[in-house]
Amino acid sequence: MVAQSKIGVAVVGTGFGQKIHIPGFLNHPRTEVVAVYNRDWEKAKAIAHTYNIPHYANELEPILSLPEVDGVSISTPPFLHYEMAKAVLAARKHLLLEKPMTMNGSQIRELYHFARSQGVVATADFEFRFVPAWQLLAEYLEGGYVGKKRLIKIDWLVTSRANPERAWNWYSRKDMGGGALGAVGSHVFDYISWLFGPIKRLCSSLSCAIPQRPDPEAGGELKPVDGEDTCLLLLELVDGTPISLTMSSVTYEGRGHWVEVYGDKGTLVLGSNNLKDYVHGFNLMASPAGKSLTKVEIPKGLAFPQVFADGRLAPFMRVVDRWVESIDTGESLVPSLKEGVYSQLLMDLTHQSHEGNYWVEVPELEDYLAWR
Repeated sequence: MVAQSKIGVAVVGTGFGQKIHIPGFLNHPRTEVVAVYNRDWEKAKAIAHTYNIPHYANELEPILSLPEVDGVSISTPPFLHYEMAKAVLAARKHLLLEKPMTMNGSQIRELYHFARSQGVVATADFEFRFVPAWQLLAEYLEGGYVGKKRLIKIDWLVTSRANPERAWNWYSRKDMGGGALGAVGSHVFDYISWLFGPIKRLCSSLSCAIPQRPDPEAGGELKPVDGEDTCLLLLELVDGTPISLTMSSVTYEGRGHWVEVYGDKGTLVLGSNNLKDYVHGFNLMASPAGKSLTKVEIPKGLAFPQVFADGRLAPFMRVVDRWVESIDTGESLVPSLKEGVYSQLLMDLTHQSHEGNYWVEVPELEDYLAWR
């Protein structure tokens, strides 16, 4: 058997990138981190030395010019994604892009077409597709367990930004891609599409419960917050199924993350009340019509081969598996930027609905991709 070559990766962005991307690539048998980017040269140097990464820079160009860089992962704040991803694709490097993809659908749609024209692989980091309990839910749904769906109810209520003393930063600003919709709604829109199918229409109400936060770089001065921290949506699938969706990052002792699916043959409930780790703690419960819910054991074939203290690491490594497979085959496998386009489109329409106070129709993805 011929040994498969290592894929040299540059990690761009060292917040989530340092917590998850760098460890993920270092633990993966097919990838090695050969370069790291941080806008602060000293921080880039320190991170490189900590992880024995040979190259570091505070500009993209020198990293993209390295022949040993085969692919680039981008985990910077979303307002930087478009220009950075465009530069990566222009250099004909494979791309792994964090969500939310970009600032609007037009940008990610352009990147989708550009990646295809450049002949490089582009993958979106939608991790819930690779969490065992979620994969089991997908199997139950595909097997018709609930029958004809009657109602889907989704709650994602956490306490991460409930404390008004939490610092003001880009996350507080709508014009930088901040807010709960991009942070968690991007995930939800992807898994709704994956688990239940396309959306026909939606209406939304977005709000900000904490309108000011202290800026530590300005001596604690209170700065305005316009990034939403609570999102209420009603959606209707193409098949007619209604969805109630509530997301909030300011709910002390919120119930966590739950997906409830009610049908004429049964019920499925997937949920976790873990408020500190958005992957650990999920259980699937099922019941035929008229029976009590019982916990479903996760088959060994779906379980993670290795579990880490930070629950996000194991599913990220499965995303890397998919990225590597895509690079090997020369085809952007799901989840690709195509799925990223749909998630971003739904976020755009959510803002449009809120601002106009009306239901909005959702175009078919293929039609939207064709728009120029």
